Amino acid sequence: MKGLLKLAIVTGLGAIALKGWREWMGDGRVPDDRGPVGSSGVVRDAGPQHGITSQEWDKVDEQSDESFPASDPPGNY
Repeated sequence: MKGLLKLAIVTGLGAIALKGWREWMGDGRVPDDRGPVGSSGVVRDAGPQHGITSQEWDKVDEQSDESFPASDPPGNY
């Protein structure tokens, strides 16, 4: 039981230290990506990005990405 209490204290202190370090390194605020008034926000470039490799990106993904913001999916799914 004493071991669990020590583990909980060390974990709590580590979490507090990590939070303080993150706040110290940056302001901790989420960037405002709403874009100008009347827009739907920041528009990303088309194509595979953010951890998607080109091997995982197939023809249907490409057609779906190119048809955005249309509501119909590509016809060959």
